[in-house]
Amino acid sequence: MIVLGIESSCDETAAALVKDGKQILSNVVATQIPFHQMYKGVVPEIASRKHAEWILPVVRQALSEAGLSLEQVDAVAATNRPGLMGSLLVGLTFGKTLAWSAGKPFYAVNHMLGHMYAAHLCNDIQYPYLGLLVSGGHSIIARVSGFDELEILGTTIDDSVGEAFDKVAKYYNLGYPGGVIIDRLSKQGSRDAYSFPVPKMDKGEHRYDVSFSGLKTAVIHQSGMFLNRGFEPSVENIAASFQETACRTLVSRLLRAVEDTGLTTVVAGGGVAANSRLREMLSEHGELNCIFPPLKLCGDNGAMIAGVAYHFLSRGETSPLSTTACARIPQFKRGLANLEAFGRRQPHQ
Repeated sequence: MIVLGIESSCDETAAALVKDGKQILSNVVATQIPFHQMYKGVVPEIASRKHAEWILPVVRQALSEAGLSLEQVDAVAATNRPGLMGSLLVGLTFGKTLAWSAGKPFYAVNHMLGHMYAAHLCNDIQYPYLGLLVSGGHSIIARVSGFDELEILGTTIDDSVGEAFDKVAKYYNLGYPGGVIIDRLSKQGSRDAYSFPVPKMDKGEHRYDVSFSGLKTAVIHQSGMFLNRGFEPSVENIAASFQETACRTLVSRLLRAVEDTGLTTVVAGGGVAANSRLREMLSEHGELNCIFPPLKLCGDNGAMIAGVAYHFLSRGETSPLSTTACARIPQFKRGLANLEAFGRRQPHQ
């Protein structure tokens, strides 16, 4: 079965054809980075307009690279949550219209499920495992028992790790996207130059939670207080020390979950999963089987959306064409994430 996946939740217009939930036949991503760089962040109005301009040629290119016609596609899927509302509506409306006009089943897919599935496209992964979902909007540690079965163990209580990277980069005028630039600059600095604070959340329901608001504030407004003797207050040192603290915050909470659950397979997903220091830090723990998506699948892409939709298709479910976009999802609570978080489905007719 071949699924066309469309992703437009933020600033990438993406489409992909995936066969049987694993084989990527094509994966086209049109990035808007040049249009947002001067603003040092994504401008929602510009993003939605570019999606509207690019969605048709991107889908056509995906079909062309796969050597397929729309008639040979078995289903159409598009991201419907979470993300920028204007951006989501472009891809979702296009996907629903395409499915309706071609008589194909349609699937609305949660963007977060897509990121958690990305590593499956290139690896044979057995459930259950611990999922580390880190992006510009989320920082989640979960027990993953199926492609749509996430038991949320911990999340951020304020800013996501990706947001912290972008805000620090913006303050120091490093450019956009912030995470990539800080990762590159960190290789020229010292991780030990600054001793930035790590939040103390060691007990009770916050045992696996993370927080990045205090770290972000310290790096932006109070960096001089945390500079260690013998080091220069350079932007390279700030980048290296900030990145080190952010990654150690994530890994420390993840290791608690490993100890408590007994699960030693860790699967990462999301844009921050491309961070070189995070990958290196996790690989240092030889007792863990750490699986990352290829770098091209860490960012937003249509292949991960098509992969998730294939499993809904195999299960005989579909999404109604009345499905709409949702900029935010109901706050993740500890325990099994509810249907409202992932979108309701109905039996495929």
